[in-house]
Amino acid sequence: MPYRRLPNTDSARLRAMKKALEIGKETPPFKLAFSMKMLVRIQAFLPQFENCISMQRQTTTNQNDKGREYQEVARKARLYLTHFIKVMNMAIARGELPTETRAFYGIATDDSTVPSLATENELIGWGKRIIDGEEYRIRKGNTAITNPSIAVVKVRHIQFMDAWNFHKTINKRVVECTRKTADMRKEADELIASCWNEVEAKYADLPDEEKRLEAEKYGVVYVFRKNESQQASSLKLF
Repeated sequence: MPYRRLPNTDSARLRAMKKALEIGKETPPFKLAFSMKMLVRIQAFLPQFENCISMQRQTTTNQNDKGREYQEVARKARLYLTHFIKVMNMAIARGELPTETRAFYGIATDDSTVPSLATENELIGWGKRIIDGEEYRIRKGNTAITNPSIAVVKVRHIQFMDAWNFHKTINKRVVECTRKTADMRKEADELIASCWNEVEAKYADLPDEEKRLEAEKYGVVYVFRKNESQQASSLKLF
């Protein structure tokens, strides 16, 4: 005897419920193999589940698309900060600026290396230190560092911060949609299983083959085991 297989993908879940809903609309209540209460539950749940799946796919796609843009904005901000620090260090090496210049940016006066900007937090933190430090240094009457100027660095850093905030918002939406979809999948599985149980109970007194064929009309899926004879005409694999 083949065994019943419940849907294990969202497409299969939707297909199962749509099939039940289709039969429910076409069949008089007294002939329907599942209850009217079940039909009402499916009618109410199906649009919500479809919308939830659509939202998750949309937010995930948006996350992927915006993610590439975000990485490029972060790369540019990191590049301009790195260049600014390198230019400052070269000016010190040439004797054009005193070593004390580094202190304005929170860098040790004897440290000529570029701070790590690998992580988002490092890029945010060092960006603020460099921008604030250079603006304060200029207000103190010191000559501005150029190529790149702090104004250009600041623009790139602001663009990064805007992208970073938007990126966090998208990621939060994806997490929320994923969690909601997971919860609704559990409800969908319970609903489909209950519906199929009612269908099978309706035809419980029929011979096995006839019962299976009647249940398949309602979208119930059966899978033959390897040692069983498969009847392709009545088998619908998900």
